[in-house]
Amino acid sequence: VVHVLALSTFLGWELFTDLPWQANLLTAVSVLIITCPCALALAVPVVQVVASGRLLRRGILLKSATAQERLAMVDTVVFDKTGTLTLGRPDLLPGDWTADDLRAAAAIAAASKHPLARALVRAMPGVAVAEGVREISGCGLEAADARLGNRRWLGLPDILDDDGGPELLLQRPGLPAARFAFADRPRADAAQVVAALAKRGCRVELLSGDRPVAAEAVARAVGIGDWRGGCSPADKCARLAELGAAGRRVLMVGDGLNDAPALAAALVSMSPSSAVDLTQTVADIVFQGGELAPVAEAMAVSAKAAVLVRQNFAIALAYNLITIPLAVMGHVTPLIAAIAMSSSSVIVIVNALRLSRGRLW
Repeated sequence: VVHVLALSTFLGWELFTDLPWQANLLTAVSVLIITCPCALALAVPVVQVVASGRLLRRGILLKSATAQERLAMVDTVVFDKTGTLTLGRPDLLPGDWTADDLRAAAAIAAASKHPLARALVRAMPGVAVAEGVREISGCGLEAADARLGNRRWLGLPDILDDDGGPELLLQRPGLPAARFAFADRPRADAAQVVAALAKRGCRVELLSGDRPVAAEAVARAVGIGDWRGGCSPADKCARLAELGAAGRRVLMVGDGLNDAPALAAALVSMSPSSAVDLTQTVADIVFQGGELAPVAEAMAVSAKAAVLVRQNFAIALAYNLITIPLAVMGHVTPLIAAIAMSSSSVIVIVNALRLSRGRLW
């Protein structure tokens, strides 16, 4: 298109004017220079580079080339609980379990990276890993005839007078079930981030594999009104499918093995760097640190980047609409054309650099 326009300009001036061909050639060269689509070509990539750089400086890694674009479309954010909304480093509370119970549970738990399993191992350092341990996503662990997991999987009834916190139960043949209760605090900025997302107009939900009473406690603490507890991986995927069918564009944030299917099913997904390897592999974005702020930061940066891309396209379009007719009419010399073309590129870059500083949420 650029070359055709320049050639057409030269032929037009040759056929319909009496000017020497050298002057007509200079006019065509001016058109050729001024129509170089540098600003248009830079409109998107320069914004993506600046946005990615800002996110990387804040410990946020974009693993997918299209994650930023998809993140800008999000209107619903779904969180996992343990290790996502909470710190993921629970402490074992005193209970009715015995040292033998703790040793047996820790031996099984040593084969898992789940935060509750890690807490058991910390409570019994140096314990040997049990042989033949199998992890069942959303349920627990089993080794030989012993099981360590949630009440629903073990077929045990709920108790009404517990503290509502996360728990694991050890079930062995011929022995009463041993209950291990934990305390896991929400991330310090979880409530602030949830409020910021709601202010942006996002719908926020909590889907947890923990008991409903534990999920409700964390949801209330961070200000989430729509929550569900006792969710299996299939339940989480089903809920995301419901939201998608309703036209919602979902960001899933999770860290556990049972979150991996939901992360893959969402429009875009995020995972903390403390998550299990499979979850980090599936996630589009991985963030570091003990805060939840990277979720709000990534969404704010992506939304601002989308705005800047549109602005850059508008700048490039306005430049072409103004300068090309002037060049075709012979009012622009090659030197002025070069300056105008370079200036348009600089303006686009400077506009994109506005994304690199300032608070966005």
